[in-house]
Amino acid sequence: MARRSLFTEVCCIACDELDELGAGSREGWLTDPSLLAALHPSALAMAHTSLSLFLLLPLDPSSFGRPTIIRPSLSAEEGRISAIEWLPFADLLALAVGTSTGFLLLYSTSGDLVHRQVVHPGRILRLRFREIRGQLPQDATMVSAPSDELSVSLPGAIARFDGSDIQNLLRRWLDEEGSRTSHERLQSEDEDDSPFGRLPFKLWSVNKFGACVDSAIVGLMPPPLLELQSSYRYYCAITIGEDAVISAYRLSEDRSRSIVGEILSRVVPATVSTLASFSRMIWRSDQNSTKKPRAALQPFGKASPLTCLKDPPRKGEKFALCPSGTLAAITDSLGRILLLDTRALVAVRLWKGYREASCLFMEALISKDKASTSSNYHEKRKNDYSLCLAIHAPRKGIIEIWKMRTGPRLLTIPCPKGSIILQTSTRSAAFNSSSYHPLQVFLLNGDSGQLSLLNTSIV
Repeated sequence: MARRSLFTEVCCIACDELDELGAGSREGWLTDPSLLAALHPSALAMAHTSLSLFLLLPLDPSSFGRPTIIRPSLSAEEGRISAIEWLPFADLLALAVGTSTGFLLLYSTSGDLVHRQVVHPGRILRLRFREIRGQLPQDATMVSAPSDELSVSLPGAIARFDGSDIQNLLRRWLDEEGSRTSHERLQSEDEDDSPFGRLPFKLWSVNKFGACVDSAIVGLMPPPLLELQSSYRYYCAITIGEDAVISAYRLSEDRSRSIVGEILSRVVPATVSTLASFSRMIWRSDQNSTKKPRAALQPFGKASPLTCLKDPPRKGEKFALCPSGTLAAITDSLGRILLLDTRALVAVRLWKGYREASCLFMEALISKDKASTSSNYHEKRKNDYSLCLAIHAPRKGIIEIWKMRTGPRLLTIPCPKGSIILQTSTRSAAFNSSSYHPLQVFLLNGDSGQLSLLNTSIV
């Protein structure tokens, strides 16, 4: 009997354009920390932090056509590319690009610059898009249903953009696309030159326990005790870093309750104005300059520390979040993987001996009987799948699949050296069927350029 394949080949991304990113220049080029990748069901985006370019590779030739190389004109003020993420909204698709100086850039699939704005001074470490609809239970006390969100991680702060605001901006840009190119609309150096104005967002300081290397807003949480109830939402944020392996914060949507934010909103503009006047006096800058003044920095909202885990010399390295936000997998510098319950803020599982590992959550059909029953009598539903954790251990050359939360190891899969695991930021666009779309994990082979899908029926 032939051995059942554990992967389904999707496509081969090998092309001449990949040479711009260093493909084939050395063994293991795909695992270079300077190389960034973001996967969408119809395209793969790749960027290099030191080359100031990114590449859009269509997985379906009918979607984009040929691979497209985009070389954004980044000034010294905007820095270099430091993070990328796809923003999928029904029939709209854009690529979000974060820079090393805190700028957020939105690009269309054709490479046009749609929007440009500064989030906060500092390197953008991670852009994380989450589909909220259908993942969180509806609360009758909420003023409105939770929307999709884009979270922006910085060394000492975290920002949240509402998905509906980004979607509205993309739709307005699409309606006016025929008038003139976005490069002509955004020639000025001012970050507020976009004809659509600034995207509203919330910003919180999360450096109480030291700077972080990654962070995420994991979901909603109840307000603190002895505090007046209001219509504002409270979010839970998890950060990982060098000083504290794990930290948790309660983020308030009501900026008026933040004492720090209130002080900054008054002190920062006055300080900036004073320093600017002093600088002009020293350097005798041109008084007739027509350059617009910079907008004041966004004040911080209220972020209340909840807990932290300090275990030197252990340092947090990578962060993976399940779709509902209830579980997080955190890798550290000592080769351990911690499974965190983000609601109770307690560790529920620990793996050892996984240095340089990467983790992604996935959904799989565990039982053969259940898989057979589902395929014969009805379309597969969410209850047919079990949440699992895929652990890619490059030093061992394997991918392990573990059932959550405390289940056994289901599968060990050998994988080629120089490969990485990826996951799409959306599931609804993957198929045209109305059946449930499970959370999937993809394997990209750097040597062959083959993109493969890890089969969801694994037992």
